Amino acid sequence: MTTARERLKAIAWQALMVLLVLLLLYPVIWLLTASVKPADEILSSLSPVPSRLVPENYRTALDGVAGISVWRFFGNSVLVSVGAVVGNLISCSLAAYAFGRLRFRLRGPLFAFTLLTIMLPYHVVLIPQYTIFKQLDLVGSFWPLILPKLLATDAFFIFLMVQFIRGLPRELDEAAEIDGCGPVLTFRHIILPLLKPALITTTIFTFIWTWNDFFSQLIYLSDPESYTLPLALRLFVDQTSQSAYGPMFAMSVLSILPVLCFFLAFQRYLVQGIATSGLKG
Repeated sequence: MTTARERLKAIAWQALMVLLVLLLLYPVIWLLTASVKPADEILSSLSPVPSRLVPENYRTALDGVAGISVWRFFGNSVLVSVGAVVGNLISCSLAAYAFGRLRFRLRGPLFAFTLLTIMLPYHVVLIPQYTIFKQLDLVGSFWPLILPKLLATDAFFIFLMVQFIRGLPRELDEAAEIDGCGPVLTFRHIILPLLKPALITTTIFTFIWTWNDFFSQLIYLSDPESYTLPLALRLFVDQTSQSAYGPMFAMSVLSILPVLCFFLAFQRYLVQGIATSGLKG
């Protein structure tokens, strides 16, 4: 039977945890309330409680920026994000299957070199990549943001899937080989269905990282008609001498809703994928 002192200690501990959670969530709460605050109150007050509600901020955000509808920006973000997800799923799963199951010359050094690219800053390869896409006349389109994903350039996801594949019994491959399956059919009918947790983890991270990406899209996209949401948010600051903070925060809230819904829908798969991929070797 718990004593009064133990109950008091448990209550104090839970109150401390709630306080820490509220402290961590304060920026998010402030963003939500700032989206319905008057413009003069956003920068003058740190209080999350607005003096009056201004729902017109969302109406202005939905009208778009520089004569371009916000739905155009949403569509561009969806196109780039989905293209990156599909590219990573196809290329990284094939590369991971090759490194994790097939035997070929220089497999070890090539896999080690692939992992070394994880530690390579993106800015190191930025200029060579930009030069290549410029010569191919692809700058200004979505291809520089999607095409690298089709070439298995995200070594983190390759490593994630390799760890998962190495944990699968090799007897499955041997049984498939007895049934007449080659490497391609074994991957299609045996490995790929069992790779589902790692594939979902790759989908979630790729979608979120691509959706929130600003730097790459700023480099390769020059036409406002092709801007994604992160670039569209910048237009609220640049289009007038007086920044429209209210609509900008309103659009920020709208832009994080798809990521939040996506994460909540696949959260349990994310935990499962990381746990099963990271603990197998």
